[in-house]
Amino acid sequence: MSTIVVGGGQAGLAVSHELAALGVEHRVLERGRVAQTWRGRWDSFTLVTPNWSLRLPGSAYDGDEPEGHVPRDAIVAFLQDYAERQAGPVEEGTTVASVETGRGARFLLRTDQGDIDADAVVVCTGAYQRPHLPPAATAFPSSVAVLDVTAYRRPSDLPDGRVLVVGSGQTGVQLAEELHLAGRDVLLACGRAPWTPRRLDGVDVVTWLERAGYFDQPRSALPGPAARLLANPQATGARGGHDLHYRVLQELGVVLTGRLLGVADGTVAFADDLAESVAFGDARLADMRGLLDGRFGDEAPDVPEPKPFVADPPLRADVAGIGAVVLTAGFRPDYARWVQFPVFDADGFPLVADDLSTAVPGLYFCGVHFLRNRRSSLQWGVGDDAHVVARTLAEEQSAA
Repeated sequence: MSTIVVGGGQAGLAVSHELAALGVEHRVLERGRVAQTWRGRWDSFTLVTPNWSLRLPGSAYDGDEPEGHVPRDAIVAFLQDYAERQAGPVEEGTTVASVETGRGARFLLRTDQGDIDADAVVVCTGAYQRPHLPPAATAFPSSVAVLDVTAYRRPSDLPDGRVLVVGSGQTGVQLAEELHLAGRDVLLACGRAPWTPRRLDGVDVVTWLERAGYFDQPRSALPGPAARLLANPQATGARGGHDLHYRVLQELGVVLTGRLLGVADGTVAFADDLAESVAFGDARLADMRGLLDGRFGDEAPDVPEPKPFVADPPLRADVAGIGAVVLTAGFRPDYARWVQFPVFDADGFPLVADDLSTAVPGLYFCGVHFLRNRRSSLQWGVGDDAHVVARTLAEEQSAA
């Protein structure tokens, strides 16, 4: 029986490793090169989680800075080495345009290298694939360069003038800081995002959360489907890793605003909700404090109280002074556009059982945000899901 893994990133490579361990023959198809999504990050990108999180089945970080934060190219090198040593051959430069009902086999994959028949398909194309574009972003005049984060590389590429960054999760605050340090005048249109200190008692906050079992939380623990789309905590691994949130940016001189409302008559309008967004982040910090206190008791790290925050945001800005708009408003699933089977929820996430099978026999997903738990799409967690997928697939094939 033929098995195809679509995607040559961390999820696809982990699935390939697990399939090989079970003796399941397969092919891995990748539209670009191994780790293509990581290669497409901006030049100064660094790993936000600590270096110890560079871990896939059969391979782990073995450097001397487990609590450090490696740059983009080191992440790519880790995955490239893993592909060569731990996974099956990756057929690079093969774009899968659609997965359809098969003719002789269960599935037909239409690719730019020809059609492929398969009895099993594992979709591993990343946690999110489609940048979310706020409707108001389409209203800027052609004189303003509007780009989403996948097109951003470095500050010097942007035209002169003020830069408006829309979205304030991890990416938004990192780019706002980078642009400000490069001498640009920056506006950051803020939304609701959690934040944490970078380190607590000298240990990275992600390490604390891992020890506390935070990333073990199952999908069922979410308060509702919309929680799956909540922004990642504001943080950065740049320059060794440091605190980066609304208060830090305000002290630097970045102008913080509320949500982007619209553009009309040469004016950009923002909501008067900055204080509420900051309060939301502070509440999530309090939640984390409660989690750590409950898990570690007297041994819990000291989580400092947030400093006072004065919200006095501008409600309007002159379009004429803006040279570029960088959209960092998150990503959305894009599977349903090309995987032509009814296995998705209203938000486009795949619906899977506990063994990660779908309602369509032979069709699986891996590397999806919150597929099973909080670590499902993360490098040190995707291997667990890859093992479940490979085992379920192998059992199904053995029973056939």
